Amino acid sequence: MNSKIVRHFKKKDPVLFDYLKQIGPIEDLQGDLPKNYFFRICKEIVGQQLSSKAGHVILSRFKNVFSKGIVCPEAVLATSHEILRDSGISHAKARYIRNLAQAIADGDLDFKNFQKLPDEQVVEQLIKVKGIGPWTAQMFLMFTMGREDIFSPGDLGLRKAIKKIYKFKKEPGRKQVEKIVSQWSPYKTYGCLVLWGVMDLK
Repeated sequence: MNSKIVRHFKKKDPVLFDYLKQIGPIEDLQGDLPKNYFFRICKEIVGQQLSSKAGHVILSRFKNVFSKGIVCPEAVLATSHEILRDSGISHAKARYIRNLAQAIADGDLDFKNFQKLPDEQVVEQLIKVKGIGPWTAQMFLMFTMGREDIFSPGDLGLRKAIKKIYKFKKEPGRKQVEKIVSQWSPYKTYGCLVLWGVMDLK
């Protein structure tokens, strides 16, 4: 995390800044190329509601379904539902990945335009695909596109961390969370990275 962002948190949110110092360096966000977007969303779908370890294992099996491990819309659509399921993903996730591949094949989703779109429009485009909800779209913006000003209000880990470090007796409401997170703009994503780091502190 560059020094400009660190100074921003020091000035705007001393509570979060104290934890930033505890968890150590955070790497700068790196956006991926549009040619990799399809696989990156497949990865998010495969990992939904799984631990990181289990997600990595099943993702590896999923990749092995395809020639040379190359996951693309054409290959997914040419692969039967049953074979996708044999990799260990659920019926629902197999359908979601096929839905995504079909949306691209039909021209309903065009990743080439995504880099020009504001965050809200990227989310709107993605959640049209059944199986992709706001959380998955927000993770895509953060970790695939490298967008710096994203917060995911539906993420349980973020909510738990906010409750912990701001010392709420019960889970804070939406307006309380918004008041805290608004201070981080235009670096909300880095605020999220700090909060996830907080949950890993012993």
